[in-house]
Amino acid sequence: MGRRVKSRGWLTQGWVWGSAIALGALLFVACGGGSSGHPTSAPTPTSASTTPTTLVVQDAKLSAADFRNVNTMTRVGDHFIANVRGHFAEALAVARSANGGTYPVGTIIQLVPQEAMVKRAPGFSPATHDWEFFSLETSPSGTRILSRGGAKVVNRFGGSCASCHGAAQPQFDLVCGTTHGCAPLPIGPDVIAAIQKSDPRPKS
Repeated sequence: MGRRVKSRGWLTQGWVWGSAIALGALLFVACGGGSSGHPTSAPTPTSASTTPTTLVVQDAKLSAADFRNVNTMTRVGDHFIANVRGHFAEALAVARSANGGTYPVGTIIQLVPQEAMVKRAPGFSPATHDWEFFSLETSPSGTRILSRGGAKVVNRFGGSCASCHGAAQPQFDLVCGTTHGCAPLPIGPDVIAAIQKSDPRPKS
């Protein structure tokens, strides 16, 4: 009788331990502990989501071929305007505004065929509001650049382009016009108009 009770006790303990081990195994698999379970951590981002983007700054480093006959440009007041970077409407709005404004990159402004100013990228020349000045030679075959740059470029009257334009009221972005505060030129509007009309470069 004692042996039967002891055998029955061992059987009961064996059943309890076996049940506990089986239940533990089921919980281990259910919680992702098995090799076939799904990962619980977040997936690693793909290379596309971690690739940094590079901001490209637009500029307008022009060549001689970019300067055409001034009579193919748009007249505003006594000078002509164009834009070679697709911002013509914005440039024209600034040119026609009584309150002035900052011209967009790629704007070309010319009073006479032999001189030009071009708006470059921010930081090109803070002293000249990022305008690059040009002295040009024109002929029926096209344009040749004689000099280009900032304050060192001189106009056809022997003065610094930057110093003349620097007299413009601040809101006009160094563009003189006739009412922006710059000193009057030593030639009258009739002479300027004749020089503009005589631009020898092709109009097409």
